[in-house]
Amino acid sequence: MKEETPESRTPRPLIRTVDAIALVIGIVVGAGIFRTPSLVAAHTGTPGLFFAVWLLGGLISLVGALCYAELSTTFPHTGGDYHFLMRAFGKRFAFLFAWARLSVIQTGSIALLAYIIGDYLSQLYPTVPYASPVFAGLVVITLTAVNLLGVKFGTGTQNVLFVIELLGLLCVMAVGFLIRPAPEALEALPRATEMPASIGLALVFVLLTFGGWNEAGYISAELKAGSRRMVGVLVVSIAVTTMLYLLVNWSFLQVLGMDRMAASAAVGIDLMRVTLGEPGEFLIGIMVAMATLTSINATIFTGARTNYALGRDVKAFAALSRWNPRTSAPTTALLVQSGIALALIVLGAFTRDGFQSMVDFTAPVFWLFFLSTGISLFVLRKKEPGAIRPFRVPFYPVIPLVFCASCVYLLYSSLAYTGVGSLVGVGVLAVGFILINTVISV
Repeated sequence: MKEETPESRTPRPLIRTVDAIALVIGIVVGAGIFRTPSLVAAHTGTPGLFFAVWLLGGLISLVGALCYAELSTTFPHTGGDYHFLMRAFGKRFAFLFAWARLSVIQTGSIALLAYIIGDYLSQLYPTVPYASPVFAGLVVITLTAVNLLGVKFGTGTQNVLFVIELLGLLCVMAVGFLIRPAPEALEALPRATEMPASIGLALVFVLLTFGGWNEAGYISAELKAGSRRMVGVLVVSIAVTTMLYLLVNWSFLQVLGMDRMAASAAVGIDLMRVTLGEPGEFLIGIMVAMATLTSINATIFTGARTNYALGRDVKAFAALSRWNPRTSAPTTALLVQSGIALALIVLGAFTRDGFQSMVDFTAPVFWLFFLSTGISLFVLRKKEPGAIRPFRVPFYPVIPLVFCASCVYLLYSSLAYTGVGSLVGVGVLAVGFILINTVISV
């Protein structure tokens, strides 16, 4: 049996470039594309403005990706944002971020994504007590087990889910472009009578749908081709995502029109209902489930890596740094992450809408630290000017400033438009402030 060494208990470069691209796109292209187009349509009013906002969302995401590309190629590390914030602002602030990611951001994201599947399956099996949280919990447990089997199994599962998801999106596009809706079914759908333009709010929904590409930072140290390929991974991922979003939205518009899109509570279901009938409704449900499974699996995969980095740096959390050299997986970090996500699912079961509660819970904290990572780019340019930078953000400092400004706006919006759940998330973050002095000194 091969003897273990400290190096064998750390991440190894096993992730192929294509795996990384599938991972990033899989996180970004989730069920949101089947939920937010109607909200964007309601706040734009015209097709031209509607598509302009989606394109702007892709450009803003690309701006952010360029900032992350500099950070992840200059300072490749499994900790991603955690490592960047550590170098820029010190151990205490980095711990606060890791605490937020462990208790709010990543675990809350896993829980809210699981609730999407739980809500769908609860419609198929309504007799199961607490059906939505039960199914959501089973999804988290199953995908955590998949990732415990190792990095190759986790990325392999991600690639399969991604292909299924992509085929589903292509199916939606084909339906929108090739099949004309049944007139009577189309007339039965409600129409929006007023669509007041609110570009800012529409952009909020679009950027939320584009969220997740920053997770690439957590796998920069595990790329087979080296961290320099992260630039290509991010740019290709954002470009493909933007193209998919524009084409899917064009399909929705072709069939439903702006007024019916704006009035729709489930634009994907309405599209399939008026074109393919009941079989179409079942098919779109499967697509939503596959898209969400893809996002959850990728979120579990990357989230555990921050927890692993926290365990290596803070003695009080040392158990999280256990790395299985045989499977190349952070076992304890995965289990702890799963446990907290399951606890949040239970908490959501006692609210009126588990999904919305998790959105409220995570959004403000997420955008606060997203902004902090953008600021860290400026800090590290000053603090470590001699660091080798394989990639530098073009048009510095304009592009990073645009990224930070968009984060400020989204932080404000997440506090202004969310409910009591946002206060709970901020409260959990405050607990991290209390823990800092106790934990960092250990």
